[in-house]
Amino acid sequence: MKLAFIEHDKLFVDKTNMHYGRKAPDVSDIQPSIRKRGVLIPLVVRPAVHDHNDDRQGIVGGRRRWIANGNVLAEGIDHGPLPCAILEEGDDAAAIEASMIENFQRLDPDEVTRWETFAKLVREGRDTADIAETFGIPELMVARSLALGNLLPRIRNLYRADKIDRASIQHLTLASRKQQTVWLALFNDPKQWTPRGRQLKEWLFGGACIPVKNALFDTENIKGIKPDLFDEDSYFADVRDFWTAQNAAIDARRDAYLDAGWSDVVIIPPGEIFRSYEFAKAGKQKGGRVYIKAHPNGEVEFHEGYVTEKEAKKIAKGEAVDTGLKAPRPEITGTMQNYIDLHRHAAARAALTRHPKVALRLMVAHAVIGSSLWNLRHDWQRANNDAVRESFETCKGETEFDAKRRAVLALLGFDPERKIVVAQFDTGRGDESGLVALFLRLLELPERAVMDVLMIVMGETLAVGSAAVEAVGGEIGVDMARYWQADDAFFECVRDREVLTQIVAEVAGDTVAAANANEKAATMKRIVRDHLDGANGRAKVEGWTPKWLAFPPAAYTARGGVGTVEKAALVAAARAELAPKPADPGAVVALPAPKKPKRRKPAASQPEREAA
Repeated sequence: MKLAFIEHDKLFVDKTNMHYGRKAPDVSDIQPSIRKRGVLIPLVVRPAVHDHNDDRQGIVGGRRRWIANGNVLAEGIDHGPLPCAILEEGDDAAAIEASMIENFQRLDPDEVTRWETFAKLVREGRDTADIAETFGIPELMVARSLALGNLLPRIRNLYRADKIDRASIQHLTLASRKQQTVWLALFNDPKQWTPRGRQLKEWLFGGACIPVKNALFDTENIKGIKPDLFDEDSYFADVRDFWTAQNAAIDARRDAYLDAGWSDVVIIPPGEIFRSYEFAKAGKQKGGRVYIKAHPNGEVEFHEGYVTEKEAKKIAKGEAVDTGLKAPRPEITGTMQNYIDLHRHAAARAALTRHPKVALRLMVAHAVIGSSLWNLRHDWQRANNDAVRESFETCKGETEFDAKRRAVLALLGFDPERKIVVAQFDTGRGDESGLVALFLRLLELPERAVMDVLMIVMGETLAVGSAAVEAVGGEIGVDMARYWQADDAFFECVRDREVLTQIVAEVAGDTVAAANANEKAATMKRIVRDHLDGANGRAKVEGWTPKWLAFPPAAYTARGGVGTVEKAALVAAARAELAPKPADPGAVVALPAPKKPKRRKPAASQPEREAA
């Protein structure tokens, strides 16, 4: 580098200058000094590189001083040639660094400008370590600036214009181009809600931001992990893939606990929490259990060595706690049980809307005896993963129920876009004016309209996976084939080979099942899909429903572990208790006088009852 004095008109703004192509800056702060004394601090320049016949020098650093000097010349004041430090010819990276160093010393440039300059250096062969060392900043700061390169130009320009806040722009660096395009469409539509800040991060990840550190499985070769440079963490881009792997890891940990000699391993359902104060510590030899709780953010807690308070009292008295035989591995996973419960729940309560007498009696039973949901509180219908959630939200039962719920909301004068009716009652609890207003409104409605309200409220307060669903479905005679058909989420949940073989036998016949018993699970699933779709030359099977989903349900193996079957057994036992007892043959019974028989209509068949 050498120093020289160069005439003003022999200089121009070089393309490596950070502010090349920008509109003329405000130089009012330095122009009085240059008007009086001229340019004292040398400009950083380099020879023109595109035309060797051009004797001009390109300004790498000092654009504002050169512009201010031009303004002074226009006023008729000429302080002569400008002092310049001339760089070596042909080193673009050095020129870019010189421009940026000068600007850092004067004023930190905006983040988009910094990204543009760092990106130029990367294209010239500099890596993040070189850039960080040159400017004396951490490598993470360089990486964060370069992350802005993931953004669409329109988003970067909005950020530069201060129309997008810093937290939002940081989260948008995690978004795909498609997600950015959708977000821009929301941003440009004043009638739409645009997620920002933390809500934007949840929106990008489908409502759940699951950090990699919460995974129980090896994530080294997992695709779709997005590093968040601003939180110094990484997240799963596909929540469904995460929960598929996480649930498999939880199942493996459960099996390992059972193999290690623990009496039982309890996986706590979604929506419930483990309250340690309701239990007592107990070792493995004293019948202690392991409780596993998975949280929406992917974190999993393992509570080892607990028994109920009742069992703890027996242990304190020296009595042995009967833990029973070691529980066999259930034939289905917790996710499959969740899938089954949600679909059958959706079908049962949709069918319930056509049976007001059943709904009324069920509601009275809830009011007298109570249940886990009776406050009034609605069931949140929590799903283990996105695939299960999408499956039941779009199924016929849920769609049919939602349409009738909207009609009831409109009937009561509530916003039809509300997702639940029961919440309206919740907001009135303790508010006498709200309670009276709703009561008076219901008095104005005809009985049928009130019954419509009652059936929706009963459906919302019907607990997923409860014995009440079994009782309702059995009484009404719910035909699951009317509400359900096999989808991707169902097949993803089926893992047991013995079960798959029996399903193939149901759909394709025993011969096909026996011939493919040793095939991979994917092959057996494809056979079932082909028969249900009538594809690849296989005979189409209509209205197939797996045993788990039917009313009443059944298991495919003798291992058990199907919650719906266990609940159905409770219903069957209750029916048996209520069945008429055989009369005592020794008792004398007074027979009433015979009456003339009345002609009656034939009893309606089950499909006719369902259609009614």
